Amino acid sequence: MLTLLFKSFIRSKVAVIGLAVVLFTGIISIYIGRQHIDKQIKSIEKTAHFQQEHIQRNVQYFNKEMGLLLYHLRFSLVNETHPLNGMSIGQRDINSSIQSINIRNLENQKYDTDLFNPFNLLTGNLDFSFVLIYLFPLLIISFSYNLLSEEKEGGTWPLVSTQGDSPLKLLLRKLLIRAIAVFATLAMLLFLGAVILSIPMDSSFMATIAIAVLYLLCWFAICLWVISLQKRSSTNAVILLSSWMMLTVILPGAVNNYILNKYPVPEAMATAIAQREGYHEKWDMDKQPTMDKFYAHYPQFRKYALPEGQFNWPWYYAMQQMGDDESQVQANAMQDKLWQRERTSAFIARFIPTLHTQHMLNAIARAGLSNQLSFLDSTTRFHEKMRLHFYPKIFEGSDVSGEDWQQFKMENFSQTYNISWLSVLMPLILVSVLFVILSTVNFRRSLRYDRI
Repeated sequence: MLTLLFKSFIRSKVAVIGLAVVLFTGIISIYIGRQHIDKQIKSIEKTAHFQQEHIQRNVQYFNKEMGLLLYHLRFSLVNETHPLNGMSIGQRDINSSIQSINIRNLENQKYDTDLFNPFNLLTGNLDFSFVLIYLFPLLIISFSYNLLSEEKEGGTWPLVSTQGDSPLKLLLRKLLIRAIAVFATLAMLLFLGAVILSIPMDSSFMATIAIAVLYLLCWFAICLWVISLQKRSSTNAVILLSSWMMLTVILPGAVNNYILNKYPVPEAMATAIAQREGYHEKWDMDKQPTMDKFYAHYPQFRKYALPEGQFNWPWYYAMQQMGDDESQVQANAMQDKLWQRERTSAFIARFIPTLHTQHMLNAIARAGLSNQLSFLDSTTRFHEKMRLHFYPKIFEGSDVSGEDWQQFKMENFSQTYNISWLSVLMPLILVSVLFVILSTVNFRRSLRYDRI
């Protein structure tokens, strides 16, 4: 029976074309992901080379004063790119994965990024997560919306329902054939993705596979529920396409708008203003109050007295430090708001399969907001480490040639994502089970398990 049903399904040109289009688009998305990974790798290689060249060149030209040299020197921290990022690019296309910073004030450097075409940012990337979340459901809908209604409208269902097993089992077999075709396409894309993107077979990739499978099962469960309503084909199509619009466009947009309005970040502007005022106003003030605040922040540097003269490097770097210190309240408030956005979106996403799938894919690929915020925290620690290393040398007027500049290599930040399988998979499982139960209730009501 399954063989006959499969032959009947595969003879349909609509089925073949639908599978071919999704497969072709999926392959393109994987190669787009490969280009994204290659771009990241090239940028990291160029940054590593540039840092060494940059340090050597500046040491050659500014070899008299340590303070003047460190005004120019930049040191790089890289947010490592996981191979899975090629399948779910997330925010990695707009948030820089490389921070090249000097030891001056930090807040005006943390959020520097590359220039992007606004149109490209609006349209986004055609990565695998897009194909999975948006295109695969359309394929499932096109295969399933008329699974029962077509037979009824063609007048063949009474004859079919009298053959062999119960009508419900026959219906489930027809749905199973379509599921096998869809999951075979998914398996091909996952295999190609693993090969082309060199993805290791670790827990992160296993979680990605599980999420993809359960997400598609959600859509099959939704389709089964619509079939169980026993409406006309046109009505089924409208219900399913409306559900697709609601889950992929309307609800995500509404949630995004809600979060942006619930957690606005006026602190972003306030941080920039406070940081600039905290630094620039010090030029017109007496030097000693600036140094007193600096000593309060770093008591270990009290032994370095303020040198005489109109300008000196200890006062200059203390002034830069005050720019960060006096904007710290606003900076912390902005960070807190961004973390609240991340936590709220993750909570709401548990009740919306599309959002949950996208959020989880980005999180596992280290491409979401939580990764970027963790990277910025790491940038702050990296900046502080460089400051504490060089401040004593600046204050003591150390000789530039006495420093081993070759030791300052590009450093890496790597986020460890601990997968909580229950929180990752349970929302999708519950949605699938819910629609299967609703479908069963509908079929019991109308079919009594043996008649539709």
